[in-house]
Amino acid sequence: MVSRELLKGSLKSIVLKLLAENGKMYGYEITQKVASLTKGQITLTYGALYPVLHKLEKEGALITESEVINNRNRIYYKLTKTGVDTAREKIKELEDFVNTIGMLLKPEMGIQPCI
Repeated sequence: MVSRELLKGSLKSIVLKLLAENGKMYGYEITQKVASLTKGQITLTYGALYPVLHKLEKEGALITESEVINNRNRIYYKLTKTGVDTAREKIKELEDFVNTIGMLLKPEMGIQPCI
């Protein structure tokens, strides 16, 4: 399992990536997709997910669409034009961070620093 501390800083990027790849998704669908893609190593709680979704919506990166399914209102989240740009930026930022951490953890795999 991935710790909440490690996940916290990358959750926004994860949500943006999923929405960029899938068009529109609702909260439960996002949690299930993350669990599936990570083979259960990452489980998102609603208490972690929804504040990120609401923050992205407030920033103009997401819009919501309501749809009635089986007499229940389902809220879908979808990227705006700004959100598409933000997703691209945040995904690249996370990839760079992961690569940099990789250099620290396994320096033999990267370029050796000149000291």
